[in-house]
Amino acid sequence: MNLSNLHPAAGSRKKDKRKGRGPGSGLGKTAGRGHKGQKSIAGYSRKRGFEGGQMPIHRRLPKRGFTNIFRKEYAEINLDRVGKISSVEVGPKELMEAGLLKKESAAVKILGRGEISSSKKIHAHKFSQSARQKIEKAGGEAIIIGSE
Repeated sequence: MNLSNLHPAAGSRKKDKRKGRGPGSGLGKTAGRGHKGQKSIAGYSRKRGFEGGQMPIHRRLPKRGFTNIFRKEYAEINLDRVGKISSVEVGPKELMEAGLLKKESAAVKILGRGEISSSKKIHAHKFSQSARQKIEKAGGEAIIIGSE
C-alpha cells in the first residue's frame, strides 16, 4: 500500500449539484430558488433574527427580572470534607492546600452535610446553622472571618 492508491470510501464523496444548467438537470432556469421575490437574486442577505417584517421573537418576549450587582458568591464546602483535613486549625489556606478551594481569596461558607469527629477551629466567612451546631458538638469552634 502506498499514497498513490489511497481513495476515499465508496459513497463518501458526492458531486455538487450543477444548478442552472438546463431543464434536463431538474435545477435549470430558477435553480431551485422559485420565482421572483427578494431571495431569488444573487447578493441577498438577511439580518440575524429577521422574520420577514413580523416583530422578531426577541422583541416579542418580555424582559423581566434583574441582576443584583451586590450579590456575594460563596465557595460552599461541606463539613464531611472539612473533617478529612488533619490540621486542628482550618482556614482558607488549609482548604486550598487540601484542594477544596480554588482561590484563597474566595469567600467560604461551611455547610452541614456529614459529621465531624475531631474538634477543630474552623475559620470561614459564613456557617450554616447545622454546621455550626455539629462543630460545637464535636468540641470545636466556628470562627467567622472578618469579625475576629
